[in-house]
Amino acid sequence: PFIFFRKCKTPRKPCIKKASHAEKDPVGVYCRIRPLGAENEECCVEMISNSTIQLHAPDGLKANRNGEFKETQYSFKKVFGINTTQMELFEEVAKPLVEDLIQCKNGLLFTYGVTGSGKTFTMTGSPGEGGLLPRSLDMLFNSIGPLQAKRFVFKPDDKNGIDIQNDIDALLERQKRDAQPTVPKTPSSRQKADPEFADMISPQEACKAENVDEDCCYSILVSYVEVYNNYIYDLLEDAPFDPIRPKAPQSKILREDQNHNMYVAGCTEVEVKSTEEAFEVFWKGQKKRRIANTQLNRESSRSHSVFTLKLIQAPLDADGDHILQDKNQVNVSQLCLVDLAGSERTSRTRAEGSRLREAGNINQSLMTLRTCIEVLRENQMCGTNKMVPYRDSKVTHLFKNYFDGEGKVKMIVCVNPKADDYEETMLVMRFAEMTQEVEVARPVDRPICGLAAGRRQKNQAFRDELSRRLADRGAPGNAYDPALLNQLIESFPPLPPCELVDPGDDQTLPRLIEVLERRHRIRQLMAEQFNKTANMLNSVVQQFDGQLGVKENLIQDQQSKLCERDKVITNQKTEIERLEKKSKTLEYKIDILQKTTNMYENDKHSLERELEARAQKLQQELVERRRMEQRMQGMVTDTKLKWEKECERRVNAKQLEMQNKLWVKDEKLKQLKAIVSESSSSSSADRPQKPERPSRDRDRHYGQKRSASPSPLPPAREINPVHRRSHSAGGEKWVDHKPSSNVDLGTVMQPIIPNAIQVSSPSEKALSKCHKYVLRHQELASDGEIATKLIKGNVFRTRSGGQAVEFTDVEMLRQECPSAPSRKRRSGSAETPDNVEDQENWVWSIFFFQNTV
Repeated sequence: PFIFFRKCKTPRKPCIKKASHAEKDPVGVYCRIRPLGAENEECCVEMISNSTIQLHAPDGLKANRNGEFKETQYSFKKVFGINTTQMELFEEVAKPLVEDLIQCKNGLLFTYGVTGSGKTFTMTGSPGEGGLLPRSLDMLFNSIGPLQAKRFVFKPDDKNGIDIQNDIDALLERQKRDAQPTVPKTPSSRQKADPEFADMISPQEACKAENVDEDCCYSILVSYVEVYNNYIYDLLEDAPFDPIRPKAPQSKILREDQNHNMYVAGCTEVEVKSTEEAFEVFWKGQKKRRIANTQLNRESSRSHSVFTLKLIQAPLDADGDHILQDKNQVNVSQLCLVDLAGSERTSRTRAEGSRLREAGNINQSLMTLRTCIEVLRENQMCGTNKMVPYRDSKVTHLFKNYFDGEGKVKMIVCVNPKADDYEETMLVMRFAEMTQEVEVARPVDRPICGLAAGRRQKNQAFRDELSRRLADRGAPGNAYDPALLNQLIESFPPLPPCELVDPGDDQTLPRLIEVLERRHRIRQLMAEQFNKTANMLNSVVQQFDGQLGVKENLIQDQQSKLCERDKVITNQKTEIERLEKKSKTLEYKIDILQKTTNMYENDKHSLERELEARAQKLQQELVERRRMEQRMQGMVTDTKLKWEKECERRVNAKQLEMQNKLWVKDEKLKQLKAIVSESSSSSSADRPQKPERPSRDRDRHYGQKRSASPSPLPPAREINPVHRRSHSAGGEKWVDHKPSSNVDLGTVMQPIIPNAIQVSSPSEKALSKCHKYVLRHQELASDGEIATKLIKGNVFRTRSGGQAVEFTDVEMLRQECPSAPSRKRRSGSAETPDNVEDQENWVWSIFFFQNTV
């Protein structure tokens, strides 16, 4: 069998998958309100409570559809008013992030808001009022200052990792860096900081983190970059300056390390050992940051700045003497402090050219951040799995790991309460409200190693004890010091010459013995004197020890009393601070309530005035209404009396008119009868005298003889119809109104109206085209026949543009069959039936077509 080996790549380090059931915390969103620039400026933001603000629409803004201005409220984790100090803001927001940084947890803190809302002041601060960044540095160095490793023991590589060097390599590296003139070295003695940062933090405001692991060595690396026009630039890069041909700074790219963390490739990371040195590095990059003067802000940030604090910690070995040379035991945590550029409207800033391009890129990156937050919120609340567009912007791509659960995320929303920024502030509030609903996985604690705790303290205690014992052992040896020995020898009697030349010399040795004996006696005397002095000194020392013990006991008692008093003072100070805060809160609430009361009082006064005005107006309207009612009653009474008289007059006139008509009708009937009788007789009789007006009894008698319905007609004979020219004929146009309810009579003689428009119901369109109007009206006559009336009138145009008809004439048409016997003939006539019938029909035809009015 053969075994084949295939060449393959080294497998990538697997990513640590986060458990889906891991605990999550919402993004901490805080709000800070900056003071107004002028006292008479209109304010649109009001702080309701420690966690709620309310936005009021300014006076010049358009109302909504109902004509009202809607006041909106927004809630945050905490709201900081205009009287909030930088220290209070740091204690609440940034201090927990620094403590998590020391406990190997990452953190992200960024400021967000419109331009000129105080973001840079919140992050950087000013002399005497240090911002979040310098206070974070001060707390970090105060906590780990004596536990820092020597410079260059931790060395960053090019892949977002850290290498460990031993003491010799670190020493060589320091010497090498010190020898390079181009690279600025950090001096051993503290130099004076820049004026902007000299008095930023007072010693009373210094703070320190608790629970710092003393069995580790620490080192801090800082980097400072900016995102300008969606390009990343290194603000700490020492590029050679060419005054003849200056080169533009080179942009950096983002890369992903083996743990899938994003970092800026080739970014300068400076190791700092003190707060002052870190300030100097920060100020060096701050001078290179791009700022410009706009219509809304004198020093407007034109880029997003990212200041990164990278804390490296490695455990000591088992002896607690040196750093453990194990790269896997090195832990790196970082805190990113981001100052986002403010969103702005070009219509207000009047930006042009490069400023317009900068504003567009700033707004685009902030819009991408908002889109990412919206997608994250939708994925978490709706359970979707949409792709978050981190890569659309360098800012969101750089902080991708934080939103995926690599550390805590906090945001400070800076608000300018002036009325000009109301619409932009509304957008910022909506984004902040949406960001609070996004949850980030809580970082877990990562243990460094399994060595015993307290190694550094034990090693230090061992060294102190060894030094003390060596000092105790070295005390007797001090008597053999050459200087003291020479001084002691000189105090003894000088030795005589001891050279023996002659064996029989008996004087040299006795003299030497005598001198030595004398020296011996002097030595004994000195020893006795030394012992006496030592005993005396011991007694004095013992006495001093006793006094010292008494004094120490007294001091301990005083210290215990002092500690108790300090505790009491501390408690009293705490109580005073609490009461002061409570007093400030109550004063602020009182101010708010006073403002609210004043506002309500003003509204009450205005409503009372409006109510009084409306009551007066209502009273006037009631008085006017009563006057009008009295006037109308008088007019109605007058009109009623007038119309009663007019109706009585018209009734009397109509009665008289009808009587006259009836009399004329009777006269004509008598005349016709006389004519008929004269034509039928052979001899003409004398014309009768003018008859008197018949009485109403006769008419009533005749009316009773007439039939209520016409008699049946015999079949009509066909005759040539001879049409009579109607009075309606003329050159004008007519509207011939013939209702649909009229009956077609089929009579021989019908009225012919030329140029007529026949309609069943009159309309304005038809009337506007004609000059005359005629209405065909049918009714039942007294003899039972159907009579047709032609009611005529003139058409004229009214002032309002319509048409009106003025009636001027009435024609009445009646029908009768020529072949039917006349019911008007009397029984005593002498004419023949045929002649009388023809003559009577002719006469009736003439009469019935006459004008009756």
